[in-house]
Amino acid sequence: SELKAWHALRSHYDTEGKNLVLKELFAQDPSRFDTFSRHFKGERTSASILLDFSKNIITHETFRMLIELAREADVEGFRDKMFKGEHINFTEDRAVLHIALRNVSNNPICDNGENVVPEVNKVLEQMKNTSNAIREGQWTGYTGKVITDIVNIGIGGSDLGPVMVTEALKPYAKKGLNVHFVSNIDGTHLAETLKKVHPETTLFIIASKTFTTQETITNAVSARTWFLDTAKDVTIGLSIAIYIGFDNFYELLCGAHDMDLHFQNAPLEQNLPVILGVIGIWYNNFFGAQTQVILPYDQYLHRFSAYFQQGDMESNGKYISRSGEPVNYQTGPIIWGEPGTNGQHAFYQLIHQGTKMIPADFLAPVETHNPISDGLHHKILLSNFFAQTEALMIGKTKDNVLQELNNVKNKDLIAPHKVFTGNRPTNSIMFQKLTPSTLGALIAMYEHKIFVQGTIWNINSFDQW
Repeated sequence: SELKAWHALRSHYDTEGKNLVLKELFAQDPSRFDTFSRHFKGERTSASILLDFSKNIITHETFRMLIELAREADVEGFRDKMFKGEHINFTEDRAVLHIALRNVSNNPICDNGENVVPEVNKVLEQMKNTSNAIREGQWTGYTGKVITDIVNIGIGGSDLGPVMVTEALKPYAKKGLNVHFVSNIDGTHLAETLKKVHPETTLFIIASKTFTTQETITNAVSARTWFLDTAKDVTIGLSIAIYIGFDNFYELLCGAHDMDLHFQNAPLEQNLPVILGVIGIWYNNFFGAQTQVILPYDQYLHRFSAYFQQGDMESNGKYISRSGEPVNYQTGPIIWGEPGTNGQHAFYQLIHQGTKMIPADFLAPVETHNPISDGLHHKILLSNFFAQTEALMIGKTKDNVLQELNNVKNKDLIAPHKVFTGNRPTNSIMFQKLTPSTLGALIAMYEHKIFVQGTIWNINSFDQW
């Protein structure tokens, strides 16, 4: 990169950054958490998110320089262009209008001089009427029976998004209404789904941005043959609205809009998506980290990592700059993850003891929807959440291990295998409870993080195929 801030960060990494030790940073600054944490609170909703980024390998100077990088890369300018509806997706000559779909403030957002908000509101009203009619039994199957099953046919974001949201918001679902998702062109996926449903009580939704994707259209044609007819004039969010109800769907949009406003208006130093974005670049481009893991400690979020694997890697998996030249630096990382504590028994050993740096985002709700055994399960879950981030930061020395193995035979031989070096960076992202508005805010936060990184890397994050 030609940015002055980039070269300053390279020098900072070489002289100081690569030698920083988290344990020492905390010992030197007892107020480190206060310095490196931010609290987001929605303007229209109860959405509330705490971002603790104190367990990152940064100093005050590192953070200042990272924010300066965002400023010099004109993140603010590109952000403002997006919110104004300018065609920042220049390869497809399109405005970037996902923010318009949740613009509940009804602030004008124009595309080619025309305010798109009234049309969005018109579609939302149609979705409201349609979802309410289906949920209340007014819109029935062709024999008059109540709809009991929805089959969503799509792929990529048209599948992963609705899957993630309906799984995350299951506590808000209508009893007796089931939702199924078909994405793979392998006929087995559709065939196994059709075994579970009956044509008299099933609604098919074809979810696509362009209606040209081979997998989606092939599955849709096959489903039509089975069903003889399908729904028309629907949007990708309709399956969500039907499943959880339009009021909850609207709260999802409101939470996302609250985060949009935060991203649009908060100073860079206080801006959650900006902070997450620049910290990710610190590891990706200066420490040489190749992956980023997302670890939600909430089973309802078990598809959250997969959704942002698609969102991030499809957006920032580019090697051509906006000027059409190959870049000479790393761009998007590999995004992956699983819910805790499943991941602890699958791949955490590599995060703790492996040779690769893997920055990790840990997400957790303070409250659970399911306080089984008087909340015992959730207490244990959160204990693991806090213990893992602490262990990744502190590690375990050979002396600690030898004390634990005090009476064990061959302890000197065993001890090196139980040592953890620590100094593994994490973000802790906590929220009160997984509600529709909170989920909306989380989704928008990660979307804008992707935007921030793409802007700094000087690539077109919105050119997707």
